[in-house]
Amino acid sequence: MRLTARNVTRDRVLGDAVRVADSFLSRARGLLGTGSLSPGGGLWIAPCRSIHSIGMRYEFDALFLDRIGAVVALYSRFPRNRVSAIVGQAGGVLELPSGTIEGTGTEVGDVIEFLA
Repeated sequence: MRLTARNVTRDRVLGDAVRVADSFLSRARGLLGTGSLSPGGGLWIAPCRSIHSIGMRYEFDALFLDRIGAVVALYSRFPRNRVSAIVGQAGGVLELPSGTIEGTGTEVGDVIEFLA
């Protein structure tokens, strides 16, 4: 399934080909083994409160969203071989191509929606 992720607060599309990782195996794999995230691509991982980039080949942006879709934490250009903080309020994490946060002006408090 592919979704469109839209920042409702700023009326900006964050990605129009976002994959969903909602099983144990798909969440565990995440973006591992991929060479890059193409423009418009992304991965919605739910449930999720922390991420890592150990073994990754590239940096990416990450938005931690609460259960209503509000951004509660974000990492712009999350570097390779790192582990994020645990974000207790997060219900999931939206991983996007590096530069998406900056390019869309997304900030903590913005509301993100997913459309099929």
